[in-house]
Amino acid sequence: MRYLLFGILVLTLSGCSGDEDRIYTVDELMDDQVLLAKITSECRNNPGALRQTPNCQNAAAADWKLRLERMNRALGG
Repeated sequence: MRYLLFGILVLTLSGCSGDEDRIYTVDELMDDQVLLAKITSECRNNPGALRQTPNCQNAAAADWKLRLERMNRALGG
């Protein structure tokens, strides 16, 4: 009985984790400009701790792809 209650407690608490742990893909960040700006801002404010995190790397890649797309459109491509 004790193990059953412990198991239920662990499963309940594991569902409480937020989106902060989530790793966003480059395509997701390209589609959501607000989220991209938020993550990019956080990464630029603390580059020593966050530079190598997957979200910061994906945000940098998404930002680069969006810049290339805008440049391509501006040049008539």
